[in-house]
Order: sequence, then C-alpha cells, then structure tokens
Amino acid sequence: MKMRKLNKQVFIWLCAAIIIFGLMGCDRFFGAKGDVVERVSDGDTLTVKDAQGNKFSVRFACMDAPEIPHTNKEKQSKRASDRNQFTWGAKAQERLQELVRQGGDRVTLNITDSDRYGRKVAEVRLNNGTFVQQVLLREGLAKVYRPYLNKCPSKELVQQAEAEAQQQKRGVWGDANFTNPWEYRSFNKRNL
Repeated sequence: MKMRKLNKQVFIWLCAAIIIFGLMGCDRFFGAKGDVVERVSDGDTLTVKDAQGNKFSVRFACMDAPEIPHTNKEKQSKRASDRNQFTWGAKAQERLQELVRQGGDRVTLNITDSDRYGRKVAEVRLNNGTFVQQVLLREGLAKVYRPYLNKCPSKELVQQAEAEAQQQKRGVWGDANFTNPWEYRSFNKRNL
C-alpha cells in the first residue's frame, strides 16, 4: 500500500515537472532552434547571428519587397513614386518585424545562394514552420522576383501566394500607382 502511494506521488511530481518545463519553454534548457534575428533591415533583409556567434545579412530568396528610404534625401523626398514605394516598404518591414517577434526572434534558414553584396540568400522560416516569404507575398507586401526563381526550392508556394494576393488585390496589388521594387531601383540608379 505504501509503495503504491509512493508511486502515485512520484507520478504526480513527474507530470508536474513535465508541465512546468513545457510552460517555461524547453529551449532554455536544451538550446533554442534557429538563428537569432539581430535586425530587420527592410521587408526582405535580416541580420542574424548563428549558434557560433557569427553575424551575417540574409536577403530573402524568391521575392522582392518594396524599398525603404536609406538616405536623408530619400526620407525627405516629396516625389509621389518615392512616397508610394517607401510607404509600402515600411509596411513590409513592420510586418516582417511582427513575424520575427512572433517567432521568438529566431528563424531557420535554407540558404540557396549568396548575392553580389555578400549577403546569404535564403528561404526563411519561423520555428513553427511558417514560411516568411509566403506570408509576405500572400499579404501583397512583396512580389515574386522571377529572374532568380530557378534558385527557389519553394517556387510553387511563393507563386501560389502571389497569385492569391493578386486575385484578391491585397497590398501592392490593389495600388495602381505601385512600381515594382526592381523597376523602382533601376529608375533611381539612372536618375541619380
């Protein structure tokens, strides 16, 4: 009888410990998954720190988000095309920051390439499996970047997400004045 009572108490304590560890988050004890997001630079670029403490920039594969202003001249621009681009760029950046926070400031990268600026090009997922590019494209806060689509392992997902946004006229798809980010950059390089 005493042994049975002891086993029941051990069982109860064991269950309580499991619940407590679950509530506290096991990553505190076993290490969290993914890379730590240090900074959200814009709607398609992050600075992350890996498990070894190395910091690097990550450019999102498969897509291109609207631009944000980088210089004081751009921030003060009154041109309608600049204001439009930067407004959508800020929305994309804010949404990405929100997603990163929801993911506990950690992401898992599937690095597919590196670009001419030395950034890693990657598909980005939150620890719960959410594919960040898919979310931004579905919400109309980015567009598929077709010149590099062949280097995108999840190209069907991103194309479906963009098609849904386009059909529903979400985000930039509902803005007749929006200029594609790659066209905007090209135009501004020529007019500097």
